[in-house]
Amino acid sequence: MIAGLLKENLLTLHFSLPLKDPVLIFSLVLFIILLAPVILRKIRIPSIIGLIIAGVIIGPYGFNLIARDSSIQLFGTVGLLYIMFLAGLELDLNEFKRNRSHSLLFGALTFSLPFSLGIVACMYFLHFSLETSILISSMFSTHTLVSYPLASKLGITKNPAVTIAVGGTIITDTVVLLILAVITGAAKGTLSNAFWFRLGISLIIFVSIVFFLFPIIGRWFFKNMKGDNVLEYIFVLAMVFLAAFLAEAAGVEAIIGAFFAGLALNKLIPHTSPIMNRIDFVGNALFIPFFLIGVGMLVDLRVLTKGPEALIVAATLTIVAFTGKWLAAFFTQKIFRFSKLQRHVIFGLTSSHAAATLAVILVGYNIGLVNESVLNGTVILILITCLVSSFITENAGRKIVLQEAEVLPETEEIKERILVPISNPATIEQMMDFAVMIRNVRLKQPIYALTIVRDDEEATQKVLMSKKMLEKVIKHAAGTDTEVEIGARVDMSVASGITRAVKEENATDLIIGWNPKKQTGERLFGTRLNNILENVWQTIYVCHFINPLNTNKKMLIAFPPYAEYEIGFAHIVQKILVLAKEMGVSMTISCTAKTKELFAKEVERQKSNVSLQYLVNEEPGNLLRLASFVTQDDLFVAVNARKGTISFDPVMEDILVKINKHFQKNNFMIIYPAQHAVVMKETGLQPQDVTLAPIQEQLENISRLGRVVKNLFAKRAGDKKQLDKEEKLPDEEWEDDVEEGVK
Repeated sequence: MIAGLLKENLLTLHFSLPLKDPVLIFSLVLFIILLAPVILRKIRIPSIIGLIIAGVIIGPYGFNLIARDSSIQLFGTVGLLYIMFLAGLELDLNEFKRNRSHSLLFGALTFSLPFSLGIVACMYFLHFSLETSILISSMFSTHTLVSYPLASKLGITKNPAVTIAVGGTIITDTVVLLILAVITGAAKGTLSNAFWFRLGISLIIFVSIVFFLFPIIGRWFFKNMKGDNVLEYIFVLAMVFLAAFLAEAAGVEAIIGAFFAGLALNKLIPHTSPIMNRIDFVGNALFIPFFLIGVGMLVDLRVLTKGPEALIVAATLTIVAFTGKWLAAFFTQKIFRFSKLQRHVIFGLTSSHAAATLAVILVGYNIGLVNESVLNGTVILILITCLVSSFITENAGRKIVLQEAEVLPETEEIKERILVPISNPATIEQMMDFAVMIRNVRLKQPIYALTIVRDDEEATQKVLMSKKMLEKVIKHAAGTDTEVEIGARVDMSVASGITRAVKEENATDLIIGWNPKKQTGERLFGTRLNNILENVWQTIYVCHFINPLNTNKKMLIAFPPYAEYEIGFAHIVQKILVLAKEMGVSMTISCTAKTKELFAKEVERQKSNVSLQYLVNEEPGNLLRLASFVTQDDLFVAVNARKGTISFDPVMEDILVKINKHFQKNNFMIIYPAQHAVVMKETGLQPQDVTLAPIQEQLENISRLGRVVKNLFAKRAGDKKQLDKEEKLPDEEWEDDVEEGVK
């Protein structure tokens, strides 16, 4: 009976080929996406090749299991746009700007060499007309970054070879697609002055909208919709397809729009952010595999049996395509003195032909410039180049990773442990995002999140509430694939709990938040911070983030004199450079001439490509002068020092009050570099017992009192020069008290 019912149900599904049931089609594709990489990994074949071969097998020219209908084309188009968008999004813009001349030269080589070879081969060997030869030769020049996901998974996207290859893509594809528009216009007889004028104006409007309007809209969205992960992802996806549509409206292919969208949103989507993780996950899990399967479904191996013409055309196209791209990679290697492995990576990334190539040939086929043999030969070209490209990129990429690993220091020699005390639910995500950005990803160390509960009658209830808050930390960190360890601690005070946790967890970096409301009146947090500074000698970051870090445009960092002599100087420079790179912003350094010299050496040692400019300032305590360089969309960072250390400046003692006064609308952060811990060998003696702080404080108070009095009398006399000279931003409470005394 059961067998009969099962047979009856199966018959109702109508197993005719190609399959019609959408549930069955989708299930089959998902199983291919699941099993193809697993099976082929056993024989060391890239998963990309497996998906393309699977497309050949199930496609209309294979077993005809699935028709290449509108649904497959839709998902394939999304996957193609996704690849181009990711290429623009993961492009290191600082590295690209530094090597833009290299990308321009490579773009010229990878376009001109295949194009020239193609003209000769098509006209003198295949005997095609001039228009047909130009069309096919432009197809040789273009390439699709089919193997880019392999480079991304290997972690070599920051390598100069990859950066140049991706940068050259936009140049050659743009030129090729413009040639396609011109040839199409010539074939239709519309190639006139009006055509050129319309094409130029539409491209200018398109580029202006994407590169000027998109960042403004994106920054506004991320500021006002922070925390809603679903809306953020939908917003990004909508912007990608809007840019693709605008590109088509401007007369070029949609892939150019997707690539430009990635460039426009590059600085707003840090590589370690949850939204970036979601973009990668959805694209690599679904859309990109659909595109690769769709490419395989285009391949018709039967054309090889239809006579020598198809074989000759296919062989000629393949040889010319590979030769042109290899020559471009070879000359690029020689000019820029790259290694052979970098040459292989460039050739691997740029030798695959898929999307733009198919677009060029299909347009030529539809307007009658190319015949069926060229169309089928192009499809064979797509299959072969994608296979070769994947093999070369993965093999060369793996060897580059191994070479880089040999020159990097052993992870056991590097210690890093980031501790983040959590107290305010509203700032959890931003504090964790900051911790994720500055951590050393190679060490794969977890971030330790901690809540401190005061030991009172409500301690038990508060511990339960804090654990619920820590669950939110784990959920947010999971979006960035970051491991987090959580803990709740009961102590007599928050400062004491943090101090004990730093020692017990061997933390190297402590990230704490700052609430301006706690700074007014009694200044309770100031006392807490002082207690922490007196007992914690590791690097401390005091953070106040009112906007998401990805919405900042640049960073201004103020160093006190002699900061370069602190033992934690190199560490904070490294973290600042990593933060700037993740945020995709430029940096302005306010420091003394000596600090500038040693900072520049540290930047060179770290091999950082962050855009830098220096503001030599011998009076870093004058924050009012620095405030004129900071806009509301900037991140202000002040490097401070503990009392008694070599770079301690009394003017910067009340820095939190000054920053709150002049930078209250900004994201800001105060960094205290690591110091040597004070070790007391005398029993019962504490560090504060042997310090000159009380005497120093009285001398500082007298000095501040004198400045305040001079300021007040200068105000009354209207002496602007004296005001400018004495502008050290004294504490407002002092000024109010003295003014009352003067009255």
